[in-house]
Amino acid sequence: MYVVACIKQVPDTTQVQIDPVTNTLVRDGIPFIVNPYDSHALEESLRMKDRYGFKAVALSMGPPNAEATLRKALSQGVDRAILLSDRAFGGADTLSTSNVLAAAIRKLAEQDEVGLVFCGKQTIDGDTAQVGPGIAVRLGISQLTLVDRIEHLDFLARKIRVRRKLEGRYEIVEAKLPAMITVVRELNQPRYPTVPMRLKAVQSDVDVWDNGVLRLDANSIGLKGSPTWVSRIFSPERSQGEIVGNGLKDPSGTARDLVQRLLSRDLLTI
Repeated sequence: MYVVACIKQVPDTTQVQIDPVTNTLVRDGIPFIVNPYDSHALEESLRMKDRYGFKAVALSMGPPNAEATLRKALSQGVDRAILLSDRAFGGADTLSTSNVLAAAIRKLAEQDEVGLVFCGKQTIDGDTAQVGPGIAVRLGISQLTLVDRIEHLDFLARKIRVRRKLEGRYEIVEAKLPAMITVVRELNQPRYPTVPMRLKAVQSDVDVWDNGVLRLDANSIGLKGSPTWVSRIFSPERSQGEIVGNGLKDPSGTARDLVQRLLSRDLLTI
């Protein structure tokens, strides 16, 4: 049985620059990293492999240089790494991306059953949190989002029980297998690859699947299959702050001054 971790190569957000003319990301010279939430999805797939004997597969859609992301996954212990790379996939929104990833998972299922699909709850470049649920819908499988703990997995009953981290509370949910799970950082602590595993990853193969393998309709992938697009991208403008009074020498006067300023700007009501 396969357990699949969907991972994405994203630009390091601490060094992102925006072209003021084209309103697009400047990618030249920008380092790329594994999407942090996806690192936890990958780790959980490896824990399932260690505990239950699943075959762990890392799956990523991206340009040829995304192979580096998959080699990192190999160095951490996945059994197989697959890169979905084709110019026809370029410019995809979340709908088109989930369509391609779901097709790849269906292709894998022709070789062996796919029991679980793990995704990070969202990516740090898009922040939509739509791809994981989109995969589940296209595959017609259960979806469990914002998971911070795997409570129980029952193969005989083909059920999984998880804990979801919601705002101000937790929720215990049970669903049928196969299932797609999006994870939060509290789920686990990603492992570090050992030196022997790093060396092995260098020599391991990364399978590259293009649309010739997936055979998807050209109108359902890439820009043609994307009903949404980015009209403008920009860095948020932040006004410079100001220091109010002297809290050490005159705390009461400073507090009064601060309250008056907040009132004058309709930021405080009494």
